[in-house]
Amino acid sequence: MARILIADDQPDVLEALRILLKGAGHQTDAVTSLAGIFNALEKKDYALLMMDLNYTRDTTSGQEGLEVIPKLQEVDSTLPIVVMTAWATIDLAVEAMKRGARDFVPKPWDNERLLAIVRTQIELAGALRKGRKLEAANQLLRGGAPNIIAESPAMRPVLEMISRVAPSDANILITGENGTGKGLIAQALHALSPRTSHTMITVNMGGLSETIFESELFGHVKGAFTDAKTDRAGRFELADESTLFMDEIANIPLNLQAKLLRVIETGEFERVGSSKTLHANVRIISATNSNLQNEVAAGRFRQDLLFRLNTIEIGLPALRDRKEDIMPLANNFLRMHAKRYRKELGGFDETARERLMTHPFPGNVRELDHVIERAVLMSTGAQLKARDLGLSTGTGDSRGLEDMSL
Repeated sequence: MARILIADDQPDVLEALRILLKGAGHQTDAVTSLAGIFNALEKKDYALLMMDLNYTRDTTSGQEGLEVIPKLQEVDSTLPIVVMTAWATIDLAVEAMKRGARDFVPKPWDNERLLAIVRTQIELAGALRKGRKLEAANQLLRGGAPNIIAESPAMRPVLEMISRVAPSDANILITGENGTGKGLIAQALHALSPRTSHTMITVNMGGLSETIFESELFGHVKGAFTDAKTDRAGRFELADESTLFMDEIANIPLNLQAKLLRVIETGEFERVGSSKTLHANVRIISATNSNLQNEVAAGRFRQDLLFRLNTIEIGLPALRDRKEDIMPLANNFLRMHAKRYRKELGGFDETARERLMTHPFPGNVRELDHVIERAVLMSTGAQLKARDLGLSTGTGDSRGLEDMSL
């Protein structure tokens, strides 16, 4: 059973289609205007759109519908559009399909032919969507993006979400504990996006004091303050036509959040010391290890800013919840650090594997990386042993670990 959106300015046509499609096992939503189509597509996913080409009284040219078809394709290029009109001509059908429609149904229609078109287009669109999803997943896993090692069931939804949303321009919020790899996911999202030809710009919001916040994000002009010896572009300006990754987004002081909200909403900003308004076309990816809803409830984070940041939220599981990935990750880190430090090591012995699989890794993937790097440096044998790892057995701590905060 598929959900189909039907658009026509004639209520009797909508009702006839609803009855026919319901009898074939489909669900339908109906709208009576072109604006209604876009509103519906924002709220739900549809397997097919059936739309009339004329909506203004006494208009028969089909131009209204023809002009909107390319815009609908921009919203969802995989959505099959079947156009229909009582004023059908071969030229009109050809023009509609040139602009992105998949098929054409004249009014009055033949029920069997209409249902056959619906069935065929839904099947073709399903195959197209599946193919694109597999292509994106293969690109993600085979070098089109940073090396994401993810064999565990807990990471499958993350990979699927990346492949679905990376090609869009939607702002994305990545959440997860310290060390779970939020920066790597941001790199993957950018690498699989249409903006990948431009360098992703990164800024650690936790490292920006109130005094340099505006200068770092929006830039400044010479003489704007004591140390402003030359003009300087800010991160938004540098990220024009690209992606801006804002790490530790929860650490922005409340009194500065409105300034960030404005540029996200409008794309407009001014360098410090200048009244000239600049514009940047930037996709925002942000990350936090905090619960931003709790921060909003506590009055430390603006609700409207959160709405702008998390069009899509991707939550990363802790390493303890993806144990199937521990050894693949450990082997990857071993190869990387053994090459870096020019050491010949033949993997992990059984004691090391057991210790790795039972350690809770409160510092997540970053802690695992640190543990393996140190073990490579400290090892004296052909394989890494449990004693090389420096993992205590009674607690969740690793001896001598550096600061694990993001």
